[in-house]
Formats: sequence, C-alpha cells, structure tokens
Amino acid sequence: MTKGRMEAFSDGVIAILITIMVLELKVPHGADLADLRPLGPVLLSYVLSFVYLGIYWNNHHHLLHAVRHVDGRVLWANLHLLFWLSLLPFVTHWTGETGFAAVPVAAYGGVLLLAGVAYWLLVRALIAREGKDSVLASAIGADFKGNISIVAYLVAIPLAFVDPRIASAFYVAVAILWLLPDRRIERALAERRE
Repeated sequence: MTKGRMEAFSDGVIAILITIMVLELKVPHGADLADLRPLGPVLLSYVLSFVYLGIYWNNHHHLLHAVRHVDGRVLWANLHLLFWLSLLPFVTHWTGETGFAAVPVAAYGGVLLLAGVAYWLLVRALIAREGKDSVLASAIGADFKGNISIVAYLVAIPLAFVDPRIASAFYVAVAILWLLPDRRIERALAERRE
C-alpha cells in the first residue's frame, strides 16, 4: 500500500484538532487588555497543545518520508496515535478552564503519555514493515528523545498531584526537547542517496 492516503488522512485529522482547540478560545467581553487576563490559563494550555500537535505533525511527516509503503499494522498503529491526539483538545480545554488544577494536568499528561506510546508503536510498526536495515531504522537508532519523553510523562503525572506547575514544566520541557532540530531522518535519507 502506498503511504499517501495515510499521510493525507493524518494531516487532515491534525488540522481539525487544531481548529477544534482554537474554537474553544472564547472572546473576552471587554475591549481592554485586562479583559484577557482571565483567559491566561486557557491560552497557555492552547499554545502548549498547538506546539505538541505541530511536533507530532512534523515528526509524522519525517517518518513517512523515510518509508516506501505501509500495511494494515501501520494503518492501525497510525489510527491508535490519532485517537490519543484527538483527546488533546478535551484535556487542553479542561486544563485551561480549571487554571491548571491537579486532576486535569494529570489527565493532560496521561494523554501525552499515551500519544507518546502510540507514536513509539507506530515507529516500531514502520520499522518492522521496512526492515531493520531500513533508512528509518538507522535514523531512529536508540530513540533517546522518544524514550526520555515517555519517562518524563511517567514522572510528571504523579507530580501533578504534588504541584501541577512542576508537572506542567515537565510537559514544556519535553516540548522544547522536540522543538530542537532533529535531523536524524533527513541525514539518514541523504546518506542513503549518496
């Protein structure tokens, strides 16, 4: 099976999720900057979730450039990832509306954790499809970023009940880790062409 249809579907789902999240932002009733103050937590949770969806979209794009074909296992792994990402607007809104209360922050981390696990499973399904000597397998290697992200979520979720700000700082740190340019797949593709 070609990968184009899966990529287009995934792009569409992520675009819809971003749209759903922005629609949850309510316009303030006043015209002063002070009227934006109550929206602070909602806006912060939106920005973090927008960044996370952007990270997933970007990395998904790179993953699919490193493979030639997909199969049923890959399609289901991809759908599994999209399921967890589809819950991001819900936990984003809940977290923002409650001012980053403990349970919503822990739930937010739970969704991030399960999306991270789903992404890890998608990568493994793609590597199994392409082979251990594939461009993707050599590019992913030990997957430091993926593994450290999952560990960070596992640490952050219980910390949300101690201090939600600490858990939120973990989520921001993981996002920053992924925002740092990761050229593994691009480098592996370039090496394979040479």
